[in-house]
Amino acid sequence: MADYEIFELGDIVLQSKQTIRGARLAYKTYGTLNAAKDNVIVYPCWYSGTHLENEWLIGPGKALDPDRYFIIVPNMFGNGLSSSPSNTPAPFNGPRFPKVTAYDNVVQQHRLVTEVFGIKRIKLVTGWSMGALQTFHWGAIFPDMVERILPFQGSAKCSRHNFVFLEGVKAALQADAAFADGFYAEQPQKGLRAAARVYAGWGFSQTFYRVEADLKQMGYASLEDFLVGFWEGWLLEKDANNLLAMLWTWQNGDISANDLYGGDLKKALGAIKAKAFVMPASTDLYFPPEDSAIEVEHMPNAELRTVETYWGHFAGGPGTSPEDIKVLDAALKELLAS
Repeated sequence: MADYEIFELGDIVLQSKQTIRGARLAYKTYGTLNAAKDNVIVYPCWYSGTHLENEWLIGPGKALDPDRYFIIVPNMFGNGLSSSPSNTPAPFNGPRFPKVTAYDNVVQQHRLVTEVFGIKRIKLVTGWSMGALQTFHWGAIFPDMVERILPFQGSAKCSRHNFVFLEGVKAALQADAAFADGFYAEQPQKGLRAAARVYAGWGFSQTFYRVEADLKQMGYASLEDFLVGFWEGWLLEKDANNLLAMLWTWQNGDISANDLYGGDLKKALGAIKAKAFVMPASTDLYFPPEDSAIEVEHMPNAELRTVETYWGHFAGGPGTSPEDIKVLDAALKELLAS
């Protein structure tokens, strides 16, 4: 039995001028929507993650407390639960799956929030990594609906440096002969393992490896044990075409790439009315604090809250660094109480 719901979206035309026919948005809710419908938190997923990989931040006594709030976790297109290359019928399956932007994701999430639940105001939107990208989109696209945002370890627009990193992941995955231009009979395991090792040099910081946190704090026996067990183990569970679909979404992430803002990033950032804590990690190699500082400079109601850590990008999730989670949870509580 699935532990999530499906919102049947019908045929949706995307920014790419392609159509997902019979589109499906998978989601899970936690807690109870109150009578006033004013206790709502939207918590989008990250690259390859599902609602299950978001649950580490939800629980009694935590900021995202289901005893107090109604928490909606929408699954991103391409993650294998919502419409994805792996679950879409031919001819739009596999590498023929339409190109989906973060804007497309958030517009359909807005339909879920309004059409299914009749919600008009959102107390908080928060998310890690690609979840942060969607969080920024919520603030920019629906500025009168969203009261607070806390994007952590993510950006409002994919930087050129971040784009290049993702080209390395993509090239490693596609170099496997078994990938067969996306028309593979079985998952390209060599390509998935290679892509995981590209990721491994970026997900954690130089200091993380220097102090051997993989051994001393995560319990791996050796560096190779960590590379295989943590990194390869993560990507081998995924579908290659799904990963590439979400990678395209990531690379083309930009809150200003729509008719509202016409590519003017400063205008889009300036339109975010929500009270915002923007929380980069001090050693994040994907989303460095310098990038977040530039974004915050153009947001009228935002505060930069850099997390001092050597856990790099994984300071934010998925529940890997206990001390950094405490910092994040405290900031979420502070923002929700404000």
